[in-house]
Amino acid sequence: MYRLLDCVVRAAAPKDSFKRWVLPAQKFLSPTRPCLSAVPVGYRSQSSETTPSSMGTSSRTVDSADKSFNALGAGLLSFASASVFQNESKSQRDRKQSSSPLTDSFGRFHSYLRISLTERCNLRCTYCMPAEGVQLSPKDHLLTSAEVVRLASLFVAEGVRKIRLTGGEPTVRKDLTEIVGQLKATNPLLESVGITTNGLMLTRQLVGLQRAGLDAINVSLDTLRASRYEQITRRKGWDRVMAGIDLAIQLGYRPKVNCVLMKGFNDDEICDFVELTRDRDVDVRFIEYMPFTGNRWDTEKMVSYRAMLDTIRARYPAFEPLPNGPNDTSKAYRVPGYRGQMGFITSMTEHFCGSCNRLRITADGNLKVCLFGNTEVSLRDALRSPGCSEDDLRCLISAAVKRKKKQHAGMLNLSQMANRPMILIGG
Repeated sequence: MYRLLDCVVRAAAPKDSFKRWVLPAQKFLSPTRPCLSAVPVGYRSQSSETTPSSMGTSSRTVDSADKSFNALGAGLLSFASASVFQNESKSQRDRKQSSSPLTDSFGRFHSYLRISLTERCNLRCTYCMPAEGVQLSPKDHLLTSAEVVRLASLFVAEGVRKIRLTGGEPTVRKDLTEIVGQLKATNPLLESVGITTNGLMLTRQLVGLQRAGLDAINVSLDTLRASRYEQITRRKGWDRVMAGIDLAIQLGYRPKVNCVLMKGFNDDEICDFVELTRDRDVDVRFIEYMPFTGNRWDTEKMVSYRAMLDTIRARYPAFEPLPNGPNDTSKAYRVPGYRGQMGFITSMTEHFCGSCNRLRITADGNLKVCLFGNTEVSLRDALRSPGCSEDDLRCLISAAVKRKKKQHAGMLNLSQMANRPMILIGG
């Protein structure tokens, strides 16, 4: 087992284009093996509620007030009994999560997994990929569809309830629809399967993806102007993306539209994106510009969340916040009366590390516990090693998750850290 882990961790070493350190396998394995879990996290006991029987009376005539009192007492006892069982179920769930391989040393339980299916993309966005492109992994280094499904099933058994398929661009992978179908068919506990796409292929593929069980769609779109789209992506296709968004709405989705704002480049379109939500049921989310290898990140290019809010409220004074879930990365807002809503992903100025429940698997099979972390471990090599069991994989995953840091570095430090280009991580 130690030799297997040593081999796996060494194989996770990065390409020469960027440096990442990986810990020795011995430090990744706990001799007590606390990561093994036989019961899926989130399992709720099916204890039946106990309802007190009706009180008898020796008198043939019972006062109506007594009947009302008895009924009220029975109801209160039933409510109390149900509350006890609900609390017991929650307590059991919390205990399972605390011992899960997906819980880190700060008590964060990770129920959301993002899987990159490919490093390839049919666009060349300036903030995502270096102008000269990136060195792609050989095809046999990438996870096969069977490996994707097997890893996903393992994570679902341990408590993952949401999976998002990313890239590169996931729609360039020919077996995308089959992967979605297999994920849904083999994992009844899985609550949501989504994709993050540039939208170019949605009009061709979305109907088939919906039939396969696709639950959610994120579309990356940084401008509402066709000419600027070509400038940002170095490709044509804005009309097709908009048609894909409209098709998604017609099919019953509420697509999320992700927009990376850059000062002096597309920040003059902030209110145009707000207007997109007037008649379309979309969730437009502005993302603070983040540093990755090769994207020439600069603090001067970043538009902060607070600056975005000021711009919007100058035109829409009634712009109001909406409730957010405990693990939401986007701060939700809306203009009253508009069909859609807005959101702000504030990774740079107001991080949300304390509630992070996300893990990532790269297209070449590395587990990445933090988007901005540069430590990875190869699940692919473990999968392909003879004799590797699911328990071995759980221990490897647990060791990586337990080493997740409390929060990522500040934005100035992040800009100096070596990390993969975004396209090799998965959006």
